[in-house]
Amino acid sequence: MAEQVRLAQVWRPDAVVIACFGDPGLDAAREATSFSVVTTLSRTCITAERLLQRCGFERHCRGVHGTNIPVLDFEHASEACTSRIEQAAREVLAHDKSGAIVLGCTGMAPLCAELSQRLGVPVIDGVAVKLAESLVVLKLRTSQVGDYAPSPPKPYADWAHDLNW
Repeated sequence: MAEQVRLAQVWRPDAVVIACFGDPGLDAAREATSFSVVTTLSRTCITAERLLQRCGFERHCRGVHGTNIPVLDFEHASEACTSRIEQAAREVLAHDKSGAIVLGCTGMAPLCAELSQRLGVPVIDGVAVKLAESLVVLKLRTSQVGDYAPSPPKPYADWAHDLNW
């Protein structure tokens, strides 16, 4: 397994597909990755950290860092805004010693390619729009069975009766 991790680090594939139900090598593949999150306002970092924990990625994320750039500043994606994110990402890469940057705001997504070129590391749209597009093309939806089954209708009584639409 160590050999596969070493190869992944040297080879730097664009993607890795583990096409086996038991996910052999998944943990080793995850060990070969490390990333930091750069997001908008520092006050949103705690939300991103909770999301990382909920998804099981907290071991792989080296840090979550805010830029204190308001979301609406990305509407026009000026060079000044891009440069501020670049500078923040450079500081994060040096501090966290991570190998990639995940952008923590959809408004930053158009900057991925430019920032990746400037920084020399993968810069990833945290929303994973391409993944969502793939699910749509594959016509995959959230299962309506079990935990995500639609709630059965509930009768309302007393004051809430008029809310039953």
